[in-house]
Amino acid sequence: MKVVVSILLGLFMCISAAQAVEVEVVKIGIVAPLTGPQAHLGKDVENGARLALDEINAAHPTLNGHPVRFDLLVEDDQADPRTATVVAQKLVDSGIKGVIGHLNSGASIPAARIYADAGIPQISPSSTAIAYTHQGFRTTYRMVANDAQQGQALGEYAVRIGRRVVIIDDRTAYGQGLADEVAKAVQVAGGEVVGREFTTDKSTDFTAILTSLKAKRPDVVVYGGMDSQAAPMMRQMKMLGLKAVFMGGDGIQSGEFLKLAGSIAQGAIGSSPGLPLGKMPGGAKFADRFTTRFGKIQIYAPFSYDASHVLVAAMQQANSAEPVRYLPTLAGIAFDGITGHIAFDAYGDLKDGPITLYQVRDSQWVPLITMHGKN
Repeated sequence: MKVVVSILLGLFMCISAAQAVEVEVVKIGIVAPLTGPQAHLGKDVENGARLALDEINAAHPTLNGHPVRFDLLVEDDQADPRTATVVAQKLVDSGIKGVIGHLNSGASIPAARIYADAGIPQISPSSTAIAYTHQGFRTTYRMVANDAQQGQALGEYAVRIGRRVVIIDDRTAYGQGLADEVAKAVQVAGGEVVGREFTTDKSTDFTAILTSLKAKRPDVVVYGGMDSQAAPMMRQMKMLGLKAVFMGGDGIQSGEFLKLAGSIAQGAIGSSPGLPLGKMPGGAKFADRFTTRFGKIQIYAPFSYDASHVLVAAMQQANSAEPVRYLPTLAGIAFDGITGHIAFDAYGDLKDGPITLYQVRDSQWVPLITMHGKN
């Protein structure tokens, strides 16, 4: 009988010990295009967040004294606004406590309402459209400078190259929003927008548009859109003998653009929110860890990495993963990440976000100048 009692007591103690160290799972959503022409950028976002959460979990995090594990729930929004709302609702129904994403402004803007209605914080590592954070939601944040800041940098630099500027955009929330801000900045800087055309984010033939714009004798062609269109556009410019300098925003400032455009990319100028990787406070060490595990950094991995750390830091400071508890902490966060100091203004925009302009030289993006956008 004593043996039986001892066995039962031992089992009870084992069960109690197991219960005592039971780890709470906190689900974090990550949303980006993981299929289609922008999949390389989406994987960049996913991998940055994955690296961050794996490192956080390896440190055995706790919330309010209890061990937790942060699990990543990944969804593909295909860079499509309708799909974005479907997967956003799916993540909300799955019980996520926060979300990193979406990649594209056109996806982030409609998805933001779904997260806001559920009270779930959303931090985009890449969406730059002004409208994203200006919808009146308390739950929307971004890790990068917005289109007003980026468009100003592009427009001012374009006029340094030449006064006659033509602008093309892909009619997405990102592309058109950036193009509109570039147009304003060109005029303020004393330049002239001598032509304005638009295409779609699925097009690959731009000869009609470029032929029309060639007649305007531009010094600079600025494209508001992504790398998968920018590369063939630049090739077609060369075929048509259009010798203007080609410029674009962060949508083109990627390793994939260099790959797609090849030698044609020489001389292209692209802007990107943030400091050059080598000048980020933790950029070099991050690059070593990331490339060892995932390979080449495209653009946004450092920002999704920091977004994940900021989200978790807000939870830890509030001692809770419940959005209603940690959202006020997130709004007032002051965090030193690998990309720099992170704090948000009343809209959820990054305060004083830097923008760096790069130029392609010998198949590499080389930093030209860094400007700091003011909120």
